[in-house]
Amino acid sequence: MTRSRFNIFRFAVPQNFYPLAGKLAPIFAVTAAVLFLAGLWISFFIAPTDAQQGEVYRVIFIHVPAAWMSMFIYLVMAFWSAVGLVFNTRLSAMMAHALAPTGAMFCFVALWTGALWGRPTWGAYWVWDARLTSQLLLLFLYFGYIALINAIDDPRRADKAGAILALVGAINVPIIYFSVKWWNTLHQGASVSLTKAPSMATTMLMGMLVMAFAAWAYTIAVTLWRVRSLILERERNAEWVNEELDRLEAAA
Repeated sequence: MTRSRFNIFRFAVPQNFYPLAGKLAPIFAVTAAVLFLAGLWISFFIAPTDAQQGEVYRVIFIHVPAAWMSMFIYLVMAFWSAVGLVFNTRLSAMMAHALAPTGAMFCFVALWTGALWGRPTWGAYWVWDARLTSQLLLLFLYFGYIALINAIDDPRRADKAGAILALVGAINVPIIYFSVKWWNTLHQGASVSLTKAPSMATTMLMGMLVMAFAAWAYTIAVTLWRVRSLILERERNAEWVNEELDRLEAAA
């Protein structure tokens, strides 16, 4: 019996993952662009006007996917942090580092668009609602993680400190998700659930899901590009990195 030549674990080595990331990133970038255009078209030109909120409800097509991604990315960061702590793998920490800026961006977008939605809906841009407050805390966790790993000169110590913060901060994600169920809040409940039928028109749901898939594809693309830069920085003393930098300079 011949052993398969494909071994997914070989991509845990930064040198092997670097070219794979370079091939996949443009594919996900193009996918994200196509999905964003399709999602915006469905959301703003095809989806019907909401009977209660009017046209202002359309901000949810950006707000909701951004909120989803801000929580999802933090959980993925925590996952890679745990893998890095348990198996002491260099690439795991770099993946967590690469995800953090994108997660912070989506978290900020969720808060900003939520404020734009809240003013005509609730009469205020901001209230110290349980959902909003825990989402703001998530943004501070992202900022704290980024600041912490950049404040420590030793990469190994920075990886460990960042991983601990990411794992502790992950407790906040279920608090954000269940806050509308645990406390009496102004924020409305989930419109999309795995346990019940969606409480919105099919066209609205389609637009939201397409935008969410676009956000996923965008996240994967920028994370792969960012982790390639981190690999070159971390492995700059390796011979293969010097060869790659020489190739890039020659191509430029």
